[in-house]
Amino acid sequence: MKKKIILIEDDENLRRGISFYLEQEGYQVLINSRVSGTIELIKDTSPDLIILDVTLPDGNGFELCKKIRTFFTAPIFFLTAHDLESDILTGLSIGGDDYLTKPFSLAILKAKVALIVKKQIDRAKTIELLPFVLNLDTHRLFKNDQEIPMSSTEFRLINYLMKNAGVVLEKELLLETLWDDQGKFVDENALSVNIRRIRLKIEDDPKNPQYIETVRGVGYTWKKE
Repeated sequence: MKKKIILIEDDENLRRGISFYLEQEGYQVLINSRVSGTIELIKDTSPDLIILDVTLPDGNGFELCKKIRTFFTAPIFFLTAHDLESDILTGLSIGGDDYLTKPFSLAILKAKVALIVKKQIDRAKTIELLPFVLNLDTHRLFKNDQEIPMSSTEFRLINYLMKNAGVVLEKELLLETLWDDQGKFVDENALSVNIRRIRLKIEDDPKNPQYIETVRGVGYTWKKE
């Protein structure tokens, strides 16, 4: 599926040029030339990236960015003639993910867009509950950037707990995650053993766990701060 970009730029020639170039790179580009209508366009299309000018005919891109950040978390990339250091710092501090000043190279624009989109894809392949990061592609768990070795069973279990952080999961549900590759069911004791092993690996004090909490008579939950 093509990644979707909204381009808000009032210069028609520049807008057409950027749109054509990015479409040639395989992106779907939706365009708008004003502040008006942009919020509705974002809500209707849920883009993967927003490229935003600062000076628009009916308003200011910085103010628009602040409004977008009240309901939308996808990256915002400022593309503008405002090249003062204070402007750049403002753009980044209010929720911008990158900032490129005009005039600019289309090759640099392409590289920056590709990098932002890649980061979005990578983020979708991980669960981040600091200090933990669980990589769903490589089946690797990190705590404070240090890898914690996991068996395949432990990974399935911690994956389910982290995906449902803050939710009390019944033992029966958790047992289903412990089926082995051949579909062989395991008993409740195996669940307790695996929880204990995971706690030994991730908790600072396994006897007083901070992350995996036992809910007596029900099951377990990953404590959500």
